[in-house]
Amino acid sequence: LLEASVGSVKLTDEVLSEEVDTFMFEGHDTTSAGMSWVIYLLGLYPEVQEKAFQEQEAIFQGSQRSATMKDLNEMKYLERVIKESLRLYPSVPTIGRMTTEECKLGKYTIPKNCALSLQFYFLHRLPEFFPDPEKFDPDRFLPEVVAKRHPYAYLPFSAGPRNCIGQKFAVLEEKTVLSSFIRNYKVTSLEKREDLKLLSELVLRPANGIQITIESRNKKSN
Repeated sequence: LLEASVGSVKLTDEVLSEEVDTFMFEGHDTTSAGMSWVIYLLGLYPEVQEKAFQEQEAIFQGSQRSATMKDLNEMKYLERVIKESLRLYPSVPTIGRMTTEECKLGKYTIPKNCALSLQFYFLHRLPEFFPDPEKFDPDRFLPEVVAKRHPYAYLPFSAGPRNCIGQKFAVLEEKTVLSSFIRNYKVTSLEKREDLKLLSELVLRPANGIQITIESRNKKSN
């Protein structure tokens, strides 16, 4: 951002401040919600949690060092877990758009200047794109599976010119925190998915929080 204000394009202090606000505040609530949903789902599916832990063991060999960028890039399974969590529980479940011209969607004609509400929570559950949509399956995001799916069937960060500018950073941030969590703790979720009441606000949240138990993997710390 600072470099952008040095060349021909000059960014005022006000514009710089607004851009930093976008990075810091827009990414805070959404990313923390995303990580919370991952932890909840890991606690429900111990076989997925174990695979995620074994991947961390293969990378860190029991070390408690901080993750490097190289480590994060090797966390292929954890990334699939994050993506599948965002499919079921997108941090931002709905967005609004305004049409700038008349357009056709299937058999419908959408007029110019029409407000549209895009519901990602339901989009991510369309069975033609995600068979058995309520099943939690990180392997939906294997490269060969993704290649066969419509690119706009999965939009946790929106898409196009107004997509989330911090999506790559958000995934790296989640990997960093979740890597440390998975290496150090086992989690068990105490509530079934069908019993959760969801609040679809700006960020998707459980209405009454989520109850889990955490056990240290270091038995000396129990």
